[in-house]
Amino acid sequence: MSVDHDNVSVAAAVPPTAEGTGPAPFGARFTVPLYLGAVLNPVNSSLIATALVPIAAYLHVDVGATAVLISSLYLTSAVAQPAAGRLAEEFGARRVFLAGILLVLAAGVVGCLARGLPALVVARVLVGAGTSAGYPTAMLLIRRRAQDAGLSSPPGGVLGGIAIAGAATVAVGPAVGGLLVGSVGWRAAFWVNLPVAAVALALALWGIPRDAPVRRGGSIRQTAARIDPAGMALFAAALIALLVFLNALPAPHWDALTVAAGFAAGLIAWELRAANPFLDVRLLAANLALTRTYLRNGLTLLGTYVIMYGLTQWLEAARGMSAYQAGLVLIPMGALSAAGARVASRRPRVRAQLVFSALVLLVGALASLLLTASSPVIAVVGVTALFGLTSGASTVANQTVLYQEAPSERLGVASGLLRTFGYLGSIASAAITGIAFHTRVNDAGLHHISWALTAVAAAVTLMTLFDRRLAQADARLQARTAADVVAVSKPTRSTRETTIENKENARMTANAPALDPTRTALLMMDFQPAVLAAVPDGEQALDRARAALSWARSHDVQVAHVRVAFSPDDHAAVPVGNKAFAPIAAGALLADGSPETALHESIDVHQTDILVRKTRIGAFASATDLRALLRERGVDTLVLAGLSTGGVVLTTLRQAADDDFRLFVLKDATGDPDPEVHRLLTEKIFPGQAEVIAADDLHALTQGG
Repeated sequence: MSVDHDNVSVAAAVPPTAEGTGPAPFGARFTVPLYLGAVLNPVNSSLIATALVPIAAYLHVDVGATAVLISSLYLTSAVAQPAAGRLAEEFGARRVFLAGILLVLAAGVVGCLARGLPALVVARVLVGAGTSAGYPTAMLLIRRRAQDAGLSSPPGGVLGGIAIAGAATVAVGPAVGGLLVGSVGWRAAFWVNLPVAAVALALALWGIPRDAPVRRGGSIRQTAARIDPAGMALFAAALIALLVFLNALPAPHWDALTVAAGFAAGLIAWELRAANPFLDVRLLAANLALTRTYLRNGLTLLGTYVIMYGLTQWLEAARGMSAYQAGLVLIPMGALSAAGARVASRRPRVRAQLVFSALVLLVGALASLLLTASSPVIAVVGVTALFGLTSGASTVANQTVLYQEAPSERLGVASGLLRTFGYLGSIASAAITGIAFHTRVNDAGLHHISWALTAVAAAVTLMTLFDRRLAQADARLQARTAADVVAVSKPTRSTRETTIENKENARMTANAPALDPTRTALLMMDFQPAVLAAVPDGEQALDRARAALSWARSHDVQVAHVRVAFSPDDHAAVPVGNKAFAPIAAGALLADGSPETALHESIDVHQTDILVRKTRIGAFASATDLRALLRERGVDTLVLAGLSTGGVVLTTLRQAADDDFRLFVLKDATGDPDPEVHRLLTEKIFPGQAEVIAADDLHALTQGG
């Protein structure tokens, strides 16, 4: 039950929480099924490379015709990866993970029974859809596991383990695939899914905790609005048309490219108006660091897969190797990819790793120009090894940057999009290989591939060298790692020792007076998906705000949650001259009831909390009763946490100061799209009217400890 006060209400419902993480949140029981799910796609990518020539012979078609078995999987995966991430965010990551494994099992059966190319394409589409669930759900499960354990990020080896598992699969995949194909035939590339998926299914049922109950209520239309099927369909249509164009090269079908551009334009227009877009165009435009990560990942994988597919065909057709022999040649490439991923997962500096991988990619592309049918095998192995080093280091580093840059509540979709750009690179690699080997697989075609690789590698190198955001990512990662070390080590100490240390730190870092819990309120302001997406360090501020919320719960401090959201009448009431809010009203943005205006899912709400809906920047805007409710509860002291520093925090501080509230600002539980604005306000402006402290100082400043 809730009590309404115009736009302010006391919340009545506490959102459900997932099953606890237990004493070992990242033990083998939890991580092994995730790693198995993540390797299902590399298994199907690497094994098919050695089966293309035998399949073509069995079906009596040109080798180039079998390229559809590559492109169909990657096209499906390009669409299904972010779609699986969205479904996981909505219905539960474990449920989507298990559904994906069941699709892979079905694909294995279809592939084993296939008698023609269409049936094989169906099997590959099922494989693409099923394996697409593995990566985004794993990233989402890991992020939520880390949050439940009180960590800002998981141990480096956990994220690195996903890349290592995939790279190790690529390492042994060509050799194992060549052995299986050479021994029992090309169908081995399909039935191998059955035992691997069966083991992954059993371990997932045993080791991954159940999801929270699915959110009930709402019409089918409301559910559809949350997952945006129209956006998914437009995205798929644009990619399919693009694939038709690429597959037709070197004789381009310009009509297909025109159709692709039309669907892409429609997708952008639709997503800009969608309340919960499948492809968040605004996020890609605002968060350029995330967009560059997608592009860098896609271009690097383009180079890797061009070598994997193109060189395999060249070894078999131009040099006369068997599928098994060609697979053996590629073993060092995969082995070094796994080794590079392992080393990269233990080193926190992503910029150095990405620069290294870009330069090695460039060297490898230039070296491939020297290969001919008469080159010694050791030279071929050496060139492929360079691409292995590039793949391992770049995959881990790009994955780490993604984890830092992507909004927490959209990590499933963001992770899927990382793979989508990788698949687009793979689709482009198939097109490049098809063009180069259009009439004949020979040295000239291989060198055409090498020149294309050189151009790609040069672009990746320049993009990486001039990306200043990577150095900032290194600094943030080091800071979070240090914070996590403290978070993990503190539970091993006694409560008395921790309290003494907190009090000592407070005396050293702040001269603020004590807080009386009975007269204090914590204001949690604008921690909503729409706002978090605009603040680079929003997730870090949210982490510290949750720490402040825990302090408030333990000391019975009044909590008020403030969010911005508009009803249709609110939109209509905004005058056209309001520079900040007129565009919001014109586009019917930040609509009340939409996911983007809800409180972040990780923030727990109690019955005694005050819930404020505002339609202007400050928490004390005229349309709210927050001031009166606080006075009724005897509150004269406010602790402010919120996004952004130059928006709601600044405005609320000014309003509250004019109302004679005593004020504290949590400098690490606030953030701004411009870090310099945050620094200036917290260091120069706010101290004139408030005590500026850190969230960890609250315990020491509370009367009674």
